[in-house]
Amino acid sequence: MSDFAVSWTLSRHRFVESLDGLDQAQLNWRMQPNCLTLAEMALHVAGVEVSFVSQLLDLELDERLQRIRASATDGVTNDKPFPFTAQELTPDFIEECLDLARHMAEPVVESTNTAIRTKEIVSALGPTITGEGAIARMAFHPAYHQGQAYLIRNAPSFPRPSAKS
Repeated sequence: MSDFAVSWTLSRHRFVESLDGLDQAQLNWRMQPNCLTLAEMALHVAGVEVSFVSQLLDLELDERLQRIRASATDGVTNDKPFPFTAQELTPDFIEECLDLARHMAEPVVESTNTAIRTKEIVSALGPTITGEGAIARMAFHPAYHQGQAYLIRNAPSFPRPSAKS
């Protein structure tokens, strides 16, 4: 097992858990302009994983995976619009995309393959990094956003579920 697998599994699980039980309105609530929603953040995490894995394994992506991959950068690190609308970002869709990315990333994160570890790829932030650098980033990336999710969920104006009568 890779030296990064335990960290990735833990940080990713905690990030996904921070979204558990949220409805579409909560997932798409924007704390302030130019701030990602929780839904966009989830697709961004999945997008970074798809981006890194597709580069490390030289995978051709179908149109859906290309859109998920675009979530790594579009509307996040550049001025392009985010690739998905709030209407598309339902709890089920987010779960599906995170699961898809996890299934792609898990074997790479757990790999000790030297060819994967030393391959050079382009980071979502632009610089060239090695596979080991990509896997290290995947190991901490969800935890970074889990902290943001905590702050968003605890913002005074975060929408609370309505009481059922």
